[in-house]
Amino acid sequence: MYFNGGSGLIIMQSENVIEMLHITKEFPGIIANDDITLQLRRGEIHALLGENGAGKSTLMSVLFGLYQPEAGTIKKNGEVVKINDPNDATALGIGMVHQHFKLIEVFTVLDNIILGAETTRMGFLQKKAARAKVEALSERYGLKVDLDAKVEDITVGMQQRVEILKMLYRDNEILIFDEPTAVLTPQEIDELLLIMKNLTREGKSILFISHKLNEIMSVADRVTVLRKGKYIGTVNTKDTNKQELSNMMVGRPVQLQVNKDEAHPGDVVLSVKSFTVPSHLHKKDAVHNVSFDVRAGEIVCIAGIDGNGQTEFIHGLTGLDKSSGGSITVCGHDISHYSIHHRGEYISHIPEDRHKHGLVLDFTLEQNLVLQRYKEPQFEKAGFIKRDAVRSYAQQLIEKFDVRSGQGPITVVRSMSGGNQQKAIIARELDRDKPLIVAVQPTRGLDVGAIEYIHSQLVAERDRGKAVLLVSLELDEVMSLSDRILVMYEGEIVGQLDPKKTTVSELGLYMSGAKRDNKGGDEA
Repeated sequence: MYFNGGSGLIIMQSENVIEMLHITKEFPGIIANDDITLQLRRGEIHALLGENGAGKSTLMSVLFGLYQPEAGTIKKNGEVVKINDPNDATALGIGMVHQHFKLIEVFTVLDNIILGAETTRMGFLQKKAARAKVEALSERYGLKVDLDAKVEDITVGMQQRVEILKMLYRDNEILIFDEPTAVLTPQEIDELLLIMKNLTREGKSILFISHKLNEIMSVADRVTVLRKGKYIGTVNTKDTNKQELSNMMVGRPVQLQVNKDEAHPGDVVLSVKSFTVPSHLHKKDAVHNVSFDVRAGEIVCIAGIDGNGQTEFIHGLTGLDKSSGGSITVCGHDISHYSIHHRGEYISHIPEDRHKHGLVLDFTLEQNLVLQRYKEPQFEKAGFIKRDAVRSYAQQLIEKFDVRSGQGPITVVRSMSGGNQQKAIIARELDRDKPLIVAVQPTRGLDVGAIEYIHSQLVAERDRGKAVLLVSLELDEVMSLSDRILVMYEGEIVGQLDPKKTTVSELGLYMSGAKRDNKGGDEA
């Protein structure tokens, strides 16, 4: 028997719809999956939990046909199956929402959803019928997207919706969600978890990779834990708790709350005055007349529902987009018209999109760790890179920030797990020692152990006198890490809140536009 968390009923044990037996998968320098067995029951949500680089995504990529294992077998409904590629997986009714999106940026949302599963009649594409099906799915599951927008013009959160709709469009019965909530707002997460429960009630079976223990506890029936490529155990969610799961995952007790002393803000480091950024999508400004200060020795968080101007503001601040009005001053220097490179002399930037703006994926780890610094005398002489110095420096950062990769500094970054790619960016940016740290979703896709470490690092930087500007969609992170919260709604700062004196529900009112104050981000 097992407990179905959605209905609260005791159900007779279902047959296993998928069995992955003794799966081993190796890459150069690392055994990603070491003799792992996983069984998915029909109609259950089975969570796969583990640190970054534990082998979760690799195991699911084996099931989806992206990788071939060195050993082990896969059974569907008790029969051995061979999955050579994703087409085989799709034919078996297996669908996957990838952590790193598999979207064509210059195509429309609709074209991305139907690509590879097009409905044709007499050789002609039946786009009208496809549109109707997608619209029905998006309405049914609360996944509203602009079907005619190009993927390159929509937010990361919207891209996530497109990936989910792609899978639903194909009527898959076994659904793999690889970190599906990493970029969603709290409201969207709640909706998605409800969708997942509804899907299992319709007889679908879900494999759910997540680092977020709250989500796993609320939606999963069972949890399988991996650690460093090895199987640790499978437990019923109702028989465990978050602390036990985090201990299984990391192999030590993990501090789930942020520990920090009272902030002692000093001089103004960042001063934003009447800052405006035009929108790429419509005539209205994406960011309008925003003003606030961030002082040395404090963490100020910009909170808001995804798509309310946070991304455009950060792009304007860091030079990725042009502003149309106002000024940005860092340490007394007006940087409003500086190049990205020149702004980098004052700003460390942990970007929202690690692939697009954070890394050169086909470079090695050591090359990525010195991207902004390779011309410094420490790493360059007479126009030549000091390779030994680069490698030694990279090794130091890898050890300090526990960046895991198969071949150490010479690992091609594309082959690393998403969480370890993120840790590499954070290592690079924090070590640059700039007065202003701009951290956008710094813990996206990270496990509890890594989150604990990154939070402690940001607090340590604050305590060293750095100004930290945080952008986060994680309400727990916003409330526990921030010293001040600025709420952005429709491109404007609508409230300034003290996390010690406010509640999550009050914060939600500001985020939804139901409440605002007049002082916004201006200092009281």
